[in-house]
Amino acid sequence: MNWFSKLFRTKEKENIDPMKKFLIVGLGNIGAEYVNTRHNIGFKVVDFFARKESISFQTAKLGDVAEYKIKGRTIILLKPNTYMNLSGKAVKYWMDKENIAKDNILVITDDLNLSYGTIRIKTKGSDGGHNGLKNIQLLLNSTEYPRFRFGISDEFKKGRQVDYVLGEWNDDEKTKLPERLELASEIIKSFALAGLNETMNTYNGK
Repeated sequence: MNWFSKLFRTKEKENIDPMKKFLIVGLGNIGAEYVNTRHNIGFKVVDFFARKESISFQTAKLGDVAEYKIKGRTIILLKPNTYMNLSGKAVKYWMDKENIAKDNILVITDDLNLSYGTIRIKTKGSDGGHNGLKNIQLLLNSTEYPRFRFGISDEFKKGRQVDYVLGEWNDDEKTKLPERLELASEIIKSFALAGLNETMNTYNGK
């Protein structure tokens, strides 16, 4: 039985401690035209992690999912296929299905208010105008869930925000991106193994 089949077994048979299960959500938009855009950094991070750990995504309800096990923990990676504005629908579904508490989810998103590549991990916060976070907040009825903000800076002219966010990385950003993705992979593991507070203390501002 492969991992995807196991994912859908009953909870009685799985007998997995819910405190040792983590949902890592990379936010983005589906479609080839969005693959290399700044707004899709969440997808980019979880895709990189999956390749690095030699695991594969499978299409399931409301998103593509992959599973990774490490030291008794189970990490479920999720890329919602609902488009950004309805991300909360996928997050809520998989949290409920896998019995994962809000403290054990980590939502990875782009942030215009941080310089390029800057990492900020928080326990809670506003949506900051981000439509994906806005929908997650609505569906969870809470602003208190861990999020991993990846800075994309705000180097755009007045009135060009949408074009910038949905635009592709420039050459300098592309050059620096692999190192940032390696660091992001470390953060995912740290979140599951060391916990949120230790992860914030170690990686915030790097």
